[in-house]
Amino acid sequence: MSLYVDIKKDLGGFVLETKFQAKEGVTGILGASGCGKSVTLRCIAGILKPNEGRIELDGTVFFDSRKKINLKPQKRRVGFLFQNYALFPNMTVRQNLLAALKPYEKDKKKAAQAIEAMAAKFCLEGLEKHKPQQLSGGQQQRVALARIFLSKPRILLLDEPFSALDDFLKWKLELELASLLEEFSGSALFVSHSREEIYRVCDRVCVMDQGKSSPVIPVKELFEAPRSRAAAVLSGCKNFSGARLAGEGRIYAEDWGVTLRYAGEIPEGFNCIGVRSHYIHPVAKEEAAGRENAFCCGILRVVEDVFSTVAILRPKGAAPAAGDGRIRVEMPKESWQEFCRRENVTDELWIQMDGKDIMALYGGE
Repeated sequence: MSLYVDIKKDLGGFVLETKFQAKEGVTGILGASGCGKSVTLRCIAGILKPNEGRIELDGTVFFDSRKKINLKPQKRRVGFLFQNYALFPNMTVRQNLLAALKPYEKDKKKAAQAIEAMAAKFCLEGLEKHKPQQLSGGQQQRVALARIFLSKPRILLLDEPFSALDDFLKWKLELELASLLEEFSGSALFVSHSREEIYRVCDRVCVMDQGKSSPVIPVKELFEAPRSRAAAVLSGCKNFSGARLAGEGRIYAEDWGVTLRYAGEIPEGFNCIGVRSHYIHPVAKEEAAGRENAFCCGILRVVEDVFSTVAILRPKGAAPAAGDGRIRVEMPKESWQEFCRRENVTDELWIQMDGKDIMALYGGE
């Protein structure tokens, strides 16, 4: 199946303009809070009506502003997992599941068999008479998913399904959901602001930033070669500098005050660079002179995390007025301690980065 979305929705102080295509498998929509991820899902489901555009699933037009088509939610056969699961609070688990069956499917014997089979699939046996408030967060999610699958959806819309769960339960349910998604024959959209969830669950990803979407790309491409600053931020990059070309194969990092050798292609609209924290390496002062892209920084702060050490640096050549200018270096705690002992690190640190690890990007903050 293939989902095509090209819509505009004006919400007053916020305008959503999103365009993407999702095929079979799981497509992630990654973006910060308030960027329009949930609004996009609600437009696809028919809960919200776009101002203009088109939504089509495998030849069935859900919405077309020009042709004045706007299918009712019930006719779209969309399985929507809300953040709060949207279970009926006054109904038991069994009643919630029964609500997913269409009238012609509610033959008592067949309905009982379908509910029994789905309760077993989602490990809900013994909970059929419980109401939502008597269930844990994980159990509520299982009921919501069981109800969705009973409705035989053509597409799944998953709106931050793990946002209300603690880390241990989140990990457990993520594994369960991944198995269910492998069995599902249609398309699925997985909305999240967590790059780790997107990386583990999705095949492809569409980045959303301030109401605008980017083209759908393979998940690994987002982490290995993001094109925009917004995508790089969402993929976990923390070091950025405004930049410009400084000759063939060279880039001047304006916020850091250094010229760097660059190994990749320069994208259209390039105006900044990004380097991931774990791709920047401390080097001995004596070795720095013979290394490409090595320069000296002052140490502003050193922060110990659980398993790593983070050093916040400022290049010696950084102009005070040239942006933030700070660089974050992260490495295993033992490696940092050993380097500091060996080199007698005090208030300065020489660092080096490979040209292949520098990302040329476009877009502002």
